[in-house]
Amino acid sequence: MLALLLTVLPARAAAWPAWRLPAPLQAAGSHDLIYPDWFAGTWMVTSLDPAGQEPELRYAVRFLADGRSGVIGDRAHNATAVARALLGPSLLAVDNDAANPNRQLARLRPDTLLESTVVARRSEIDEGLFLADELALQIVHGPTGPPRVSQVETLSRYQLEGNGSISAEQWQATYPSPAQGLIASPLRTAHWHLRLSPGSPEPDRAS
Repeated sequence: MLALLLTVLPARAAAWPAWRLPAPLQAAGSHDLIYPDWFAGTWMVTSLDPAGQEPELRYAVRFLADGRSGVIGDRAHNATAVARALLGPSLLAVDNDAANPNRQLARLRPDTLLESTVVARRSEIDEGLFLADELALQIVHGPTGPPRVSQVETLSRYQLEGNGSISAEQWQATYPSPAQGLIASPLRTAHWHLRLSPGSPEPDRAS
């Protein structure tokens, strides 16, 4: 269920990049992230690094009514779109875990498997404003050496605009493996501004 008031997550966003674990989240369990009804449909996303250090990215995402809880993201499609914009042909495929909506497997060149599982989250909503914070455990299985384990927290703030588009801001922090301790500071951080415009994917972009 979506929370009814904005309480914890605005303070979390204001504290970035001075984040630490543990974060103010709850266990994700076997439930997916539920979005407001105004997310339903296909969107063309423009992603900008406000520091100007990363190139502008464009990709298509979609959100679907699941017939039970409300609107959910098409996780495999959306993760594929973002990863392909970032990695190009290095990405081979992204697959959902049929038994767990919070787990995905991405196959990358050369002979690399990225296992990503959302282990904790929190969401809050109020009058056209939606915030969601997710903590994912990521395990990279490479062709040589032991798996590399990290934790990635991504906090997104979405606002519905009067013209039907959605403006968004994302803050992210990457932490070391939980095996190194439950209290952790970020190894690196990132920040983006996004614009979601209603529309269909361009013909030459993968779905």
